[in-house]
Amino acid sequence: MTARGARALPFAYRFVVAILRPVLMVVTKRDWRGAENLPATGGFVVAPNHLSYVDPLAFAHFLVDHDHPPFFLGKEGVFRVPVVGAILRGAEQIPVYRNTGQAADAFRAAVAAVESGKCVAVYPEGTLTRDPDIWPMVGKTGAARIALATRCPVIPVAQWGPQELLAPYGKRLRLFPRKTMRVSAGPAVDLSDLYDEPVTGALLRQATDRIMAAITAELETIRGAKAPAERFDSRKHGLPETGNFHRTQGDGA
Repeated sequence: MTARGARALPFAYRFVVAILRPVLMVVTKRDWRGAENLPATGGFVVAPNHLSYVDPLAFAHFLVDHDHPPFFLGKEGVFRVPVVGAILRGAEQIPVYRNTGQAADAFRAAVAAVESGKCVAVYPEGTLTRDPDIWPMVGKTGAARIALATRCPVIPVAQWGPQELLAPYGKRLRLFPRKTMRVSAGPAVDLSDLYDEPVTGALLRQATDRIMAAITAELETIRGAKAPAERFDSRKHGLPETGNFHRTQGDGA
């Protein structure tokens, strides 16, 4: 990471990068694509697919390598884990309080981060994909809300490879042979025609569907395969929208 990318980072963030990046350089191979689509100036939202508990590391590695250290919206429970929570708070990551009166705080914090020029990472699916073939699911509206409020670019990012290192909902790392982390950033999703429209549920769904379509298109390219015509919807399959659904269906790790 250059001086430009590191200059405003808190100490805890720089400490984590200094520890983890050398490890990732040793234990993984990398196939980075689309860095030219990351904005040169100003804050923006970056929206990746979610297929493994370790994919935030590959995703962050890609962004840090291209001078855009991400600030994640993450589940509030992780911020309460000893040591890890302290590091996340010190690194100025953004906790999300799901289904509580504090949920709006994460939105305000994310908007403020974008307006201050930061790269804000939002997983639109909200949890690991439940699609049997690991394609992106129906998205939640958080990324769209932030983008419409700030009129910032939304960069779709596809990842493929972290699931070989750690399977979805898995517990066993497979370090050898070294796995290739494929991360590809696409052009910004065009939401400009929606900026002056009233923010309704239908509008947010329209914007979110565009974001998910762009992520899926990037993933099709790096996988060399075609996604299903209909995205997986947890509600239609009677699954909880968040959390490890294997805990109630037998551990599939």
